[in-house]
Amino acid sequence: MKKVLIIGAGGVSGVVVAKCAKLPNVFSEIVLASRTESKCIAIAEQVKQNYGVTIETAQIDADNVPELVELINKVEPFMVINVALPYQDLTIMDACLETGVHYLDTANYEPKDEAKFEYSWQWAYQDRFKDAGLMALLGSGFDPGATSVFTAYAAKHYFDEIHFLDIIDVNGGDHGYPFATNFNPEINIREVTAECKHWEDGKFIKTPAMSLSQSFTCPDNVGTYNIYRMYHEELESLTKNFPSLIKAQFWMSFGESYLKHLEVLGNVGMIGIEPVEFNGQQIIPIQFLKKLLPDPSTLGPRTKGEICIGCLVKGIKDGKKKSVFVYTVKDHQDCYKEVQSQAISYSTGVPCMVGAKMMIEGHWMKPGVWNLEELDPDLFIKDMDKYGMPVRVIEQDGWGDLEI
Repeated sequence: MKKVLIIGAGGVSGVVVAKCAKLPNVFSEIVLASRTESKCIAIAEQVKQNYGVTIETAQIDADNVPELVELINKVEPFMVINVALPYQDLTIMDACLETGVHYLDTANYEPKDEAKFEYSWQWAYQDRFKDAGLMALLGSGFDPGATSVFTAYAAKHYFDEIHFLDIIDVNGGDHGYPFATNFNPEINIREVTAECKHWEDGKFIKTPAMSLSQSFTCPDNVGTYNIYRMYHEELESLTKNFPSLIKAQFWMSFGESYLKHLEVLGNVGMIGIEPVEFNGQQIIPIQFLKKLLPDPSTLGPRTKGEICIGCLVKGIKDGKKKSVFVYTVKDHQDCYKEVQSQAISYSTGVPCMVGAKMMIEGHWMKPGVWNLEELDPDLFIKDMDKYGMPVRVIEQDGWGDLEI
């Protein structure tokens, strides 16, 4: 049993706190901190009502290393679970090093002034964490996170060598709004509109954002959706850790209404990340837009439908071509009934909790900075099944087309 400090109080945080609270034999004490403590208090009250577990709360500016150090020293946790903004990864890592505690996040560092997803900043901490005897687990969400584990699981159990990887993220849910994002609007829109990169023949190739699309039929009667190719950070680590990959791509589904609104907002400058002057004040358009859009944490009761996220892996086994789709399906309303969340936050929160559990129980405790695919996937897969995200596998002979 270990005490944890969770930083961040958005939709994912609510799921992580609830899931940790339901495992007191692993997470003995939980402290929740955020810039806005009232959000932490709301989550803590919900957890107390649902599970009878008391959560301590605190106010913290996660951009401020001395403040973080002071809080960590006061709390004395085994580890920090970072579900704050990706901009704050490095300051929290610095504070963990200074205070001697382990670290976990769900998304790689991203500078505020540039939509750039790259692990180089965090990988640069490898020697510092290793020398300190501390572990930093990067990207323990769903994508990245579970998709990294799915790839490693397929490579370990079904192939001698993997050659092609397609990560497919389909959200078949409907929240009823003309335009809303399923997680932090600022991060979501920056991610979706960033220049696309995919891995092919030993290098990353750049193309315009979402310039390639195709139809994909999900298994388990989830439905058929248009998926668009875009860049996602796990491609960087997976192509590094599986050098046999010839081609690796990331795909995400989008509805026509979402794409239409996104195009118009882009055309009028509302998704810009550079400050503009308005009434004598400097504002950042995308942050102003975030204030106007529905809060993703409020979408749970109105979102219906299912998500299907998985990894289509193609490679060689015993000299023959083979394809495997490792995936999970989750219903939005099932998630809401359990933890008052829609499935997007749920699917990130469960792997986050499981990654922390793997570290606390010692299964994944290894000094240094690590991505999930570098660690043994088997126990993680079992806990995904056990704690709400059942994992399924479809095998096929040959490589075939993308569609299963």
